[in-house]
Amino acid sequence: MPVAVAANPEPEPDFRQLMRDVRPLRPDGRVCHTPPPPKPRPLPQHRASQTPLTPQVEQALFARMIGWFEPAQIDSQHRSPGTPGNTLKKLRAGHWPVCAELDLHGLDRFAAHEQLTVFLHRARHLGQCVRVIHGKGLSSLGEPVLPKMVRAWLTHHPDVLAFCETRIEQGGSGAVLALLRRPHG
Repeated sequence: MPVAVAANPEPEPDFRQLMRDVRPLRPDGRVCHTPPPPKPRPLPQHRASQTPLTPQVEQALFARMIGWFEPAQIDSQHRSPGTPGNTLKKLRAGHWPVCAELDLHGLDRFAAHEQLTVFLHRARHLGQCVRVIHGKGLSSLGEPVLPKMVRAWLTHHPDVLAFCETRIEQGGSGAVLALLRRPHG
């Protein structure tokens, strides 16, 4: 429906004409507080944060941090929420053939994590079941690191549905079988 437009619209009133009766308020003595502007430079850094660390100091720091984010105990098996209850039994029984294997012997935690991440990504396209050999940590200086770390990583990995220790002849507590989520499409 078309809108009718007047032939001679009224001109807009002038602002000064509209405000000609307005009188300014009398000052009441109030003071408006304005915060000071921010300083133009950041606060000075401490000299300790600017000095580079020697490799010995870095190693000492890492040695002190070991165990902060590691689980207190080693889980021999894990099943993600929503995974059927008989999955671990089938995994232990060899229901799914092992499609790929990764040996992490001799690696530190950082190299092991990197290799495990890449391995799990690639292995998903080969099949569902993989074997990860992390060793028992018998040659570690101090407490074994990889068994705890590998199992913690597998527990939190979004593509791992379940894992369990292998049979004695396949490595026992030094390796795990992991069941992976099938790739989509």
